[in-house]
Amino acid sequence: MLPTMECFGAIGTLLGCSAGAAVCGLLFAAFKLGLLYQLFHKTETKSPRHGGESVAEVLRAHGVKYVFTLVGGHISPVLVACEKVGIRIVDTRHEATAVFAADAVARLSGTVGVAAVTAGPGLTNTVTAVKNAQMAESPLLLIGGAAGTLLKGRGALQDIDQMSLFKPLCKFCASIRTVREIVPTVRKALAVAQSGTPGPVFIEFPIDTLYPYHLVSKEFTVKNPPKGLMGKIITWYLNNHLMNLFAGAWETRDVSPLPVDIPQATDDQVQRCIELVSRAKKPVILLGSQATLPPTPADDVRLSTCLPCSNSMSRGMLGKNSPIHIRQNRRDALKEADLVLLAGTVCDFRLSYGRVLNRRSKIIAVNRDKTQLLKNSDLFWKPTIAVQGDAGSFLVRLSKGLKGYSCPKEWPQSLKAGDVTKENANRAKANEKTEHHLNPLKVLHQVDELMAEDSIIVADGGDFVGSAAYILRPRGPLQWLDPGAFGTLGVGGGFALGAKLCRPESEGCIFFLTFILMINILLFSSQTPVIAVVGNDACWSQISREQVPMLGSNVACGLAFTDYHIVADGFGGKGYLVGREDEDRLNDIIRQAQKETQEGKATLLNVLIGKTNFREGSISV
Repeated sequence: MLPTMECFGAIGTLLGCSAGAAVCGLLFAAFKLGLLYQLFHKTETKSPRHGGESVAEVLRAHGVKYVFTLVGGHISPVLVACEKVGIRIVDTRHEATAVFAADAVARLSGTVGVAAVTAGPGLTNTVTAVKNAQMAESPLLLIGGAAGTLLKGRGALQDIDQMSLFKPLCKFCASIRTVREIVPTVRKALAVAQSGTPGPVFIEFPIDTLYPYHLVSKEFTVKNPPKGLMGKIITWYLNNHLMNLFAGAWETRDVSPLPVDIPQATDDQVQRCIELVSRAKKPVILLGSQATLPPTPADDVRLSTCLPCSNSMSRGMLGKNSPIHIRQNRRDALKEADLVLLAGTVCDFRLSYGRVLNRRSKIIAVNRDKTQLLKNSDLFWKPTIAVQGDAGSFLVRLSKGLKGYSCPKEWPQSLKAGDVTKENANRAKANEKTEHHLNPLKVLHQVDELMAEDSIIVADGGDFVGSAAYILRPRGPLQWLDPGAFGTLGVGGGFALGAKLCRPESEGCIFFLTFILMINILLFSSQTPVIAVVGNDACWSQISREQVPMLGSNVACGLAFTDYHIVADGFGGKGYLVGREDEDRLNDIIRQAQKETQEGKATLLNVLIGKTNFREGSISV
């Protein structure tokens, strides 16, 4: 066992003040320089192994199947080693897309998504995507390159203070200092990513911790060292640093997963909630995205749900036509409810910071994160019972305790009747003619009717996507992917890529707001067989709709009716231009796109759409 600071202090006490201080100082210096570690652990200078192999071993042991990347010299050993052990390396052409794809894999697979990018600008390009994963509570490992261990702060290529960038965004950040640290650090990071409230973690790998000894040693050789004592000290220091860098690097280490800590409700809390719900006449569950997290399978949560539910934050959880699913009338349901169960749902802007909740309602809040659990509870709402725990497993336990209970049938029936009325109104609105081009609501209704049962919907954009949220009906849990609370534009390409890899048999369907496609167009170069439906209204309509009447100007909102279908063709996909003259054959075009996607081709429908007043007043700021 290596000496610790307590040991040094004890030695100092035994030897007396001055002598002890000197000895303690020497021992501490030896410890920091790795001299003590090197006494007990060998540096294998002839070994061809490199740090990338250690990373790959841990990832494989944790069931990681994909690493998303934009290649860079700092991280090449990681990518090569991962490929050799059977982990698929997926090039994404942009670092943010790599993180978005890893985010989608994390959501759909229940494992940690992994992205690897090069140092400096490679990492800064991921910041938005990492923040999106943090707010969406996606377990994600970001691997970043870095300048060599002795070159930080000395003007090396792409050298910046990366740790300061990611500490506010990640649950865990670490910088590798020696090769022997790689295995335990990666294991810890993967466990932290999944524990408690899931989220992103970051590890930076200085370039000399990833390449083999024989290559790194060349960079440590001083060709013309200063003469005299200083030259000898510099030469010794560099050689010692190199030896310590690789000391004990290839000793056998445990690479298996560490235990994951997931907070659970206590039996007493569950029992109190059972008693509260059993007395309710008009209960409503608001299902949040936490209800889809492991360890409880989403299907188990779905089957255990017996109360009326609204699930705008976990769309698809109850399937296409559940009699207890409230899709359109959430606000009215909350006004009438005498009990509301916030199952992983947060009282942020999506619930008007809690103002939509009836102050007379009993409120049960369940969330893994204490801050999110009580967000805005000091202002607009108060939980009757607050449970810091996993929402999915809580719902299953609650359902078991409520056997024999059912709320009055009139309650879910009235809510469903309100939904039907709203949906009929939406269909009537869809049949109205727009001044120009196609009615976007009609397009969305036709897509919904023809969509395959296993389709995964990726929503990326503003107005067109906002309308899709009301019209499209995901067929099952985890079949709707959107950015989440951060509202990031540009997630579509990465999400679609990750989703298609996780569910290769599914029909991928992506919905883009006009210009957002250009952020994601490189998806088509990867030949990922998905269908992209572009609602092309040549405008940032969600902003324009409010900006013009409020401020009297359409500045920065107007775009062009770009030929996105031709761009798709240029990247090897198949593009279709769909205008008003194609209205009668839109179903045929959609079916043809589905057929070509099944044959392995990426397809794009560039749908020219007109203006409606369907979402007036919907801007979120």
